[in-house]
This record gives sequence, C-alpha cells and structure tokens, in this order.
Amino acid sequence: MSAGLDIGGYDQKPDWPKMGPSLLIAACVVLAIRTARWPARASGGTMSDRDLEVEIEHAIHLPDRVLSYLVAHRPSIFPQKPEPWFVPNDEDVPK
Repeated sequence: MSAGLDIGGYDQKPDWPKMGPSLLIAACVVLAIRTARWPARASGGTMSDRDLEVEIEHAIHLPDRVLSYLVAHRPSIFPQKPEPWFVPNDEDVPK
C-alpha cells in the first residue's frame, strides 16, 4: 500500500511484454515476404545495405501500425493483466 493511497480497483490492460514476441515475428514475416525474390547476398554484393535497412524499417512499421490499431480498437483479443488504480485514503487528507 502506498502512503496516502489505497487500491480502488483494477483495470484490464494489454500485457505489453507478452506482445513483443508477436511484433518481432510479424516483422520478420513481412521482411521475409518482401525480400523473398531478392538474389542471394554475399558480402560486397551489388545490393546496398541501405536497401535492406529500408526494408527492415518498413517491415517493422507495418506490424506496429496494425498492432497499435488493434490494441486501440480491439484490446480484448490480446493477453490482459490487471492494473490497479488508486484512491486517496485518510493519510492523504490535510488536517
């Protein structure tokens, strides 16, 4: 119990640490699909590392947008955890 605060109840919030692996997997799938037809790369190949960096950024951006939208509009489909909310108690009242 915090000084001056009591737990008033719990809200169900998305459990972010459990969603990290999902975002990583989704980004890897997007990257694999987008680069599937690229020729095999060897060091010093013709394709620049910047091309790959751009694809990685895009592959992370797409699943992040989808995840953000789903969390905002359909949070119940994700793992949830109770998050307490607090109310003042007698210690918080000025005398």
